[in-house]
Amino acid sequence: MPTIVDSKPSPEFTPISLAGVYNRNGASFCGDELADETLAGKELSLTGENVIRGIPFHLGDAAENNILFLKNDAVTFDFDAPITCCYFVFIHTAVAKRDVPDGDGITRPPRGRIILGDKVADYQLIYEDGSEQSVAIRRRFAIGELHKDWGDECFEAVPLTKSSAIPTISERMSAGEPPDALFGRSQTRVSVESSPVPVGYWVYALENRKPNEVIKSIRFVPAEESALLILGLTATNLGGNPLRWGRRQKALLTLPEGVSIGHPDASGRYAGLGIDLGQIISVTPRLDYDNAHWKDGYNNKAPVRVENQFIVEYCAHPAARFTVASKDKLSFAVSDCEKINISTETSSLEPINPAEQDVIIKIIEAKSKKKVAVKLHIHGEAGEYLPPADRHRIPNPYWFEDYSPDYPANGIHLCTYIDGETRVKLPLGNVYIEVSKGFEIKPIREVYNITPETTEIVIEIEHVLPWREKGWVSADTHVHFLSPQTALLEGAGEGVNVVNLLASQWGELFTNVGDFDGCTTFGSKEAGGDGEYLVRVGTENRQHVLGHISLCGYNGRIITPLTTGGPDESALGDAVEVTLSQWAKQCKEQGGVVVLPHFPNPRCENAAAIVLNHIDAVEMTSWGNLYDGIDPYSLSDWYRYLNCGYFVAAVGGTDKMSATTAVGTVRTYALIEDGEFTYDAWKEAVRAGRTFATYGPLMEFSVEGHPMGSRIELPASGGTLNAEWQLATVTVPISKVELVVNGETREVFSVTPDKREVQGSFSVQVNRSSWLALRVRGGYADKHEMIAAHSSPIVVRVDESEFFAAADAMTILEQIEGAIAFIDTVATRAEAKAYKTVKMTLTAAHRGLHNRMHNMGVFHEHSPMDEHEHPHHKH
Repeated sequence: MPTIVDSKPSPEFTPISLAGVYNRNGASFCGDELADETLAGKELSLTGENVIRGIPFHLGDAAENNILFLKNDAVTFDFDAPITCCYFVFIHTAVAKRDVPDGDGITRPPRGRIILGDKVADYQLIYEDGSEQSVAIRRRFAIGELHKDWGDECFEAVPLTKSSAIPTISERMSAGEPPDALFGRSQTRVSVESSPVPVGYWVYALENRKPNEVIKSIRFVPAEESALLILGLTATNLGGNPLRWGRRQKALLTLPEGVSIGHPDASGRYAGLGIDLGQIISVTPRLDYDNAHWKDGYNNKAPVRVENQFIVEYCAHPAARFTVASKDKLSFAVSDCEKINISTETSSLEPINPAEQDVIIKIIEAKSKKKVAVKLHIHGEAGEYLPPADRHRIPNPYWFEDYSPDYPANGIHLCTYIDGETRVKLPLGNVYIEVSKGFEIKPIREVYNITPETTEIVIEIEHVLPWREKGWVSADTHVHFLSPQTALLEGAGEGVNVVNLLASQWGELFTNVGDFDGCTTFGSKEAGGDGEYLVRVGTENRQHVLGHISLCGYNGRIITPLTTGGPDESALGDAVEVTLSQWAKQCKEQGGVVVLPHFPNPRCENAAAIVLNHIDAVEMTSWGNLYDGIDPYSLSDWYRYLNCGYFVAAVGGTDKMSATTAVGTVRTYALIEDGEFTYDAWKEAVRAGRTFATYGPLMEFSVEGHPMGSRIELPASGGTLNAEWQLATVTVPISKVELVVNGETREVFSVTPDKREVQGSFSVQVNRSSWLALRVRGGYADKHEMIAAHSSPIVVRVDESEFFAAADAMTILEQIEGAIAFIDTVATRAEAKAYKTVKMTLTAAHRGLHNRMHNMGVFHEHSPMDEHEHPHHKH
């Protein structure tokens, strides 16, 4: 039979059986009695021992009368023994009653569909001395109805079931649990628990104004033309309303060795930890930020999870108690959180100072004194995250599930982005603040003592590396899902001047397509911005085998199809209608820049697109990984094209698809040589190869005074060249500087970790056509060394010497052959005209490279498609 047990029962209550006055069984009602024919014969009563909102009730038996149906006649309930208390708590509900509208359909006066203030009954406390206290039970005050409309909550009573913290759909599924809510609803992380009965009951605490006087009975007097159902009664001597929970609080739970609260369920709650008069919101392992050395840490440094210490977030009545399920039956009062000794072991529940001091935080740039957008992190003494008032306390880390300006670095270091000013509620005592803004401003880690007088904190940041002043601008070539305005905020907060927000298709899902108009650059002066931080919506067009391609900043109509060839990129049944090369060609015709994202994967048709000279740059991609740096294999694949004379720039892009990736984790720096910084100027810099990709170190690199992307001509005799470089960092320490010539490491210069700025030069003998690039390694002291930055090449052409590497050319040719094989065999074939165009595009790339290999006299095997007699073929 229906029962509710939502926690352990609070010991502060004495349940009282109403069995002596119950006059109906919950399944015995007819529809007209309840003004609702749908309820006829349905079970309307809870039975037996129930715990509702932590309050115990002893309700009737299922087979007997278990409801007091009050209509017309008064009923007096006599206590078995005289009682004193501060509150009686009732479970009750009213049968619906409606005002009749006038002839024109208008209700006068309109008191609400549930008639506000209409008296349903009087509950009369009868004292032993003969005095009485009568309390009017009025609709939408002390009682609600069997059914309520949205917005018709009670003012002095609460629903039968309490609100709870719920997991998101992805959290449940990640824990192996089936989803139990719709996606959108689960994002709220709150829900009202469902009731086991089909009507709404209301819990009402009636205050006894004479708590020291003995009460012998209660008289229930129904109002005229009203009816109500009374289900249960309990009494308490608590001094405050037992239904009023306090504000959200946090406490630090420390457990002794050998005591466990178990593992979290799909909701993040622990079966071994409960609370009676309240609700646990979350239980999370405490994060140790090493507060004593906070200022010495680096930006986004992850804290360490502490074993057997948990931050418990809850809201509760002051008389609530925590319970820890263990052999010792640990119990902690919320009101005092005192340390409790259990035999020789010690457990504690220590209060964490509540975050209730309203503080305005402003971030200003030291030179201009203007407020600037930044990334912000704040935590308290216990490691608890302290977000601004308009930001998530629990950022969503999952794919395509949230577009808020939050960033959980490393999954646990919670941050957000602000426009230069925000309001935060902080606890009294020390708070620990981290502020950063990209790679040119030194990150700040400071400790502030918050007092009752603290109302404002102003933090100055300083632009210490002058790369922007030298004409360099930063960009992320690959961001998804954010709104343009949020992308603008996050880009500014990370010091990223250009965010390329890419619309796309994912099976049957289309994203950001409504943000694409083929002309607007958000943040530009033409669009009403200051022109320093820009967002442009382009597209990432994709095929799961042939590859992906980023079409940035093109003008005019959106280039479609956005995806092709079926899952997992396109919709099931879609044919391969177009190639990467065709998309790229159209993008260039519409004035865009073409980037091969997350290079080299998918590793297929990108070879043809490069050979056909449709590609401007290859992208070094980070996703959310802060510490692995540029993938050496990405460089290996890129080097083979450079070795064969296909010169494409290096850019950095994150492929951000969730909050766990920060805009610009890896980024592009591009040199605007002349004129004003605009999006068009940025595109031109990428096309010219005046770029480097970086995780933090900034560089300038030139050969004989020629910057990255330059072409240098030498006579057939070659020559000795001077390669000069300058590096600086305020983030990732530099460990090595390497000169790469034709894919080989020619020179290495080691750097001590304390050096934040370093410069030097290499002298290099060049006797054949060569490309030169700068590669930088580095890493934090507690992390492994990574490739932290890489320049685009400087090309040196020696007369009568070709850029060609036979082994590399062969691998490129085989890759193109793979694309053709896919189109000819298992790819879903488009209609005849489209198929022919696709095939001709790939064949043109293959033949172009194949003929070039012939001209170079390269000995190679033929694929069946190109079998013919030639002295350099192997059959």
